[in-house]
Amino acid sequence: MLKLIIASLLMRMSVNLVQAQFSQQARDSINKLSYNDHQQMLGQLGITSLRPGPSGNPQSPDAANTDETKVQPYFLPDPLVFNSGHRVKTPQEWKQRRTEIREIFDREIYGRVPENIPAVNWRVISEKDTLDGDIPVTIKKLEGVVDNSSYPEVEVVMQLTVGTPVDARKSVPVILEFGFDWGGRFSRQGNSEELTWKQQLLQKGWGYAILVPWTIQADNGAGLRQGIIGLANKGENRKPDDWGALRAWAWGASKAIDYFETDPEVDVARIGIEGMSRYGKAALVAMAYEPRIAIGFIGSSGAGGAKILHRVFGEQVENLASSAEYHWFAGNFIKYAGPLTQEDLPVDAHHLVAICAPRPVFISSGSAAVEGQWVDAKGMFLGGAMAGPVYELLGKQSMRTMHFPQQETLVDGDVAFRQHEGGHTNTPNWPHFIKFAERYLER
Repeated sequence: MLKLIIASLLMRMSVNLVQAQFSQQARDSINKLSYNDHQQMLGQLGITSLRPGPSGNPQSPDAANTDETKVQPYFLPDPLVFNSGHRVKTPQEWKQRRTEIREIFDREIYGRVPENIPAVNWRVISEKDTLDGDIPVTIKKLEGVVDNSSYPEVEVVMQLTVGTPVDARKSVPVILEFGFDWGGRFSRQGNSEELTWKQQLLQKGWGYAILVPWTIQADNGAGLRQGIIGLANKGENRKPDDWGALRAWAWGASKAIDYFETDPEVDVARIGIEGMSRYGKAALVAMAYEPRIAIGFIGSSGAGGAKILHRVFGEQVENLASSAEYHWFAGNFIKYAGPLTQEDLPVDAHHLVAICAPRPVFISSGSAAVEGQWVDAKGMFLGGAMAGPVYELLGKQSMRTMHFPQQETLVDGDVAFRQHEGGHTNTPNWPHFIKFAERYLER
């Protein structure tokens, strides 16, 4: 348990390291610029006030609800019912309904990707054969340079690392992570073997890739006139249905897959995606929009990811719409924190999982005792379970239950869920995800 707690702390530290490199003055400046941009969007929407979100501190007087007995009944819109009220009855009709659902996500939740996004030129800046632990690996470092000739004031250079087995005789499956390339942290202790996630994949004969999200788009509202969003807007403010950071990071994943199509060591038909926390949200969004992603490993994605937003437990819409997190979404999403509520949302997390169908999705969560209740493990489970009818319609297997499982129990269909014994990390579930993925990625 101690190792799992340490792993959770390391994950939290890694998420905060980029922010930590700034001085307090710089952080204050970012917060002020984010607040101003948030206010500007409220002005566009004609909103004068928002409901405050609950606190993540359980001791706070306005703490988020973490009591199942206090979860009020809610009505969820049905993914298999068209906006017109007609029920989807065939896989062909589902294709039309999926398009309708994506349009709602574009307009109301994650925002629209502009039609004329500048091209990306990938270049290998280094390549070497080395060892990760005692596993031979070929590591390529790449830069994805976005054409900024239309607006030279903004430069975007995406960072991507790709690792594949040295002795691979053919193209291999690759799991793409939204994250940070810190290199191998540990490999052997005594007579036991403890492998990093990268080593587990390499040992399997698969490859890995790491895409650094903040090289695509900053993780704050202050950066919305920079990054790929700022470049596409030529430095202007967003419109209410313009894309936010989650959709921008997902776009970056699609551009990485464009590169994979040119790399003979990568089997582009067997690409998975993985992310944790806010990058778990981005991984699920990427899979929903990018059909070339074959499988997803969605870690503790919480609100805005796999968690049901209609369910009042843990983090809420009001938190997501605040000046600290609104930049992940389209501006239109803010209105659900005032004057609308989560009950007015026309789609929810089960729609997002459903439009990944029929491809497999593994939803991961940590222990409530270690990770806490903010991400709402049960809400994420329900996000997968309630997408089940769509998977069944397409001839795939749902979770086959609506009962939240005991910790460390794998609920296994083509949509899977497992709550591990650790904290805010994917580490304990990597072996379980790999075993889940074998039946889809092994030939």
